[in-house]
Amino acid sequence: MVIIPTYNEAENIRPIVTRVRESVPDAHILVADDNSPDGTGKVADELAVEDDHVKVLHRKGKEGLGAAYLAGFRWGIEHGYGVLVEMDADGSHQPEELPRLLTALKGADLVIGSRWVPGGRIVNWPKSREFISRGGSTYSRLLLDVPIRDMTAGYRAFRKETLEGIGMDEVASQGYCFQIDLAWRAIKAGFHVIEVPVTFIERERGESKMSRDIVTEAAWRVMSWGVGTRVNKVLGRKDSRDSKDSRDSKDF
Repeated sequence: MVIIPTYNEAENIRPIVTRVRESVPDAHILVADDNSPDGTGKVADELAVEDDHVKVLHRKGKEGLGAAYLAGFRWGIEHGYGVLVEMDADGSHQPEELPRLLTALKGADLVIGSRWVPGGRIVNWPKSREFISRGGSTYSRLLLDVPIRDMTAGYRAFRKETLEGIGMDEVASQGYCFQIDLAWRAIKAGFHVIEVPVTFIERERGESKMSRDIVTEAAWRVMSWGVGTRVNKVLGRKDSRDSKDSRDSKDF
């Protein structure tokens, strides 16, 4: 199931759904709409009537990207889906690259579509935005001591067992921080995480949801996680995110 969270994406939702269906015909799509005032939810309902592979999850209001994905994950798991994919509605994540992520998932527990590994690239981004993204990933990688190069990437394919094993009910972060949080949890739980190169294209229609608050939240939370982990190691405490059973059975 491909989960596409939306807020004011009426212009984008039909084209992106069409591209996903063409790229992976067997995939189902869940549009998780946060009560968009521009009518995105209505367009999604029309798509669901036209195509039984499209489902719609109507949410009460704008609660953030992380909350939308978590609701989508839970919905997908409850309805029996074994693979759940994160994908933006604005076309920045290319559905045509989804088959490569799914192929890679055959040998992994989480696959990240990465802009910052060899072969990955971005299109139509200003240097300031690239600096924030690259800097955020480097900052997170160093503080959390993980080998992932694109910690903030939002194009991902999860196995159901990975999501069930990382403590989704404990996740409260949003935006950039949500993606960092899930990747770190997966690694600490011992799941096999790999990155595959993708091309990220800046949206052509609609407005970006990026804000100063999202960046600030990520910086503070990552710092607190990194410092907390190091303190726990010094004091000999068990980190609440560690999972001995999963670490014993899986490798990174």
